[in-house]
Amino acid sequence: MLKLIGYLRVSSAGQVEAWGLDRQEAAIRRWAKANYGRIVKWCRDEGVSGTVEAVERPGLAEAIELMAPLKADGIIAADMDRYARKLMVQEAAFGVIWQRGGRAFTATGGEVLQDQDDDAARTLIRQVLGAVAQYEKTQAVMRMRHGRLAKQRAGRKSTGSYAFGFHGEGKGRERDAAPNPAEQAARDEIVRRRKAKESFREIAAALDAAGLKPRRADRWSAMAVRSVARRAGLS
Repeated sequence: MLKLIGYLRVSSAGQVEAWGLDRQEAAIRRWAKANYGRIVKWCRDEGVSGTVEAVERPGLAEAIELMAPLKADGIIAADMDRYARKLMVQEAAFGVIWQRGGRAFTATGGEVLQDQDDDAARTLIRQVLGAVAQYEKTQAVMRMRHGRLAKQRAGRKSTGSYAFGFHGEGKGRERDAAPNPAEQAARDEIVRRRKAKESFREIAAALDAAGLKPRRADRWSAMAVRSVARRAGLS
């Protein structure tokens, strides 16, 4: 039975990732079950770009270092792109794994085989697949950038979080800010009370008493109230 270290990665551009961490893990588990493999350790890199060198990624570096102590046969990722996005970085990652006496696997293609003098086609196929993954990633980023530009030209929100009182509705290029009923009630109360000359601290206490919650905290602070008031054009 193969003893493998599962490696999971998502970049900071999570919205263009084909694989979420849960989906990657499920794919790896399916492959391991079908190929008599056992995952002895999971290593993760969350919010780490695939352009970063292997040794500079905490999760992948940990996986490589643990191969010997855990007596693992190698490392498995969901696909080639999880090891690295760029072909040169990808090849370097495989090189480090092989140098340490390990083997590299993907849930979509099985073992990534090392170069052999009598089989040059094997290296070519692996590098072509890596180049395709890099091309597809570039195309996805370009589509996202063009989508943002199209939304900007149409006067719709394209980046960043939504202001308090609003959330996103719709999909893809049609996604835009829409009123959030629960937050709108708190926003309206802030505006009404601020126009009545109440202090930010007084408003925060009133909101808490009324059960109107802020977005990311349990209770309102004077600074949070001030931020919403300023967005509404009130000082």
